[in-house]
Amino acid sequence: SLFLNAAGQPRKEKVKLPSSLQGTKPNSIPNKKIEDPVAGKVNTSSLATRRQNLSGFHLIPPKVTLGVLKEGCSYAATVILKNVGVNFLRFRVKQPPPHTGLRVMYTPGPVGLQVELEIEIFAMVIGGEDTGGLEEVSHDIEILTETETLLLPVRANIL
Repeated sequence: SLFLNAAGQPRKEKVKLPSSLQGTKPNSIPNKKIEDPVAGKVNTSSLATRRQNLSGFHLIPPKVTLGVLKEGCSYAATVILKNVGVNFLRFRVKQPPPHTGLRVMYTPGPVGLQVELEIEIFAMVIGGEDTGGLEEVSHDIEILTETETLLLPVRANIL
């Protein structure tokens, strides 16, 4: 229940529903949808009752936090781009600028179920002034799909 906890007592704070249940996706910008005359709509009874749009991608995890990294070393993290639609979809990644030290490795082509994106970072400190030994790297990687632009936040601290 949204109003009672597991012990049957009234809740003190509101329940935060995940974005997948709210019908919205965090960190995404919808594109102007161009109707593809070749891609037909699926009209089966199991899909007819769903309110959500059956196209698009979900990022698992929705953000990457790499923690504290040692300068001069390379690190990697894997993100899954999951196709939640019923059709094959295409995407491309806008590579981050070189000064961030980030690079995204992936296999291009149509996505059936899911594809892995490997986020690589070469930890480097930019700037000559002393920042107390810690510099923060923060960048949103843009993933351009047919229906929207997904933003994947990547955060790290370089020692």
